[in-house]
Amino acid sequence: MIILASDHAGYLLKEELKKFFNKENIITIDVGCYSREGCDYPDFAKAGCAKVLEDSRNVGIFICGFGIGMSIAANRNPKIRAALCDSVQAATLAREHNDANVLVLAGRRVKPRKAIKIVKVFLTTDFAGGRHARRIKKL
Repeated sequence: MIILASDHAGYLLKEELKKFFNKENIITIDVGCYSREGCDYPDFAKAGCAKVLEDSRNVGIFICGFGIGMSIAANRNPKIRAALCDSVQAATLAREHNDANVLVLAGRRVKPRKAIKIVKVFLTTDFAGGRHARRIKKL
């Protein structure tokens, strides 16, 4: 399952991603926020992390203004590996090398078309394992 979370600065990009997922018949769970009204990103990162951890197949897509706040908040949970990605290459490596289970996007920096490309790669790239698994265990 894909878990979506944003604060007010990531809300519009999240809504664009929801349109993409709906068009592709991909089911998502949106844990908020639900408007552009000011809110606190840690609340939505926490809710998103809880949902991601309900099933090992779940992945999160968290969005705030620059992605930094959501990254920090999500990575406070020791079972979350949140990666702030602004390119397809970063998303590929986040999955292949880091087995990231949360993609973080910057709503004020990444345009919807680019975000969709990043999301597609993140969702379709497998963890490489091997030496990378050894490193993940050290986290």
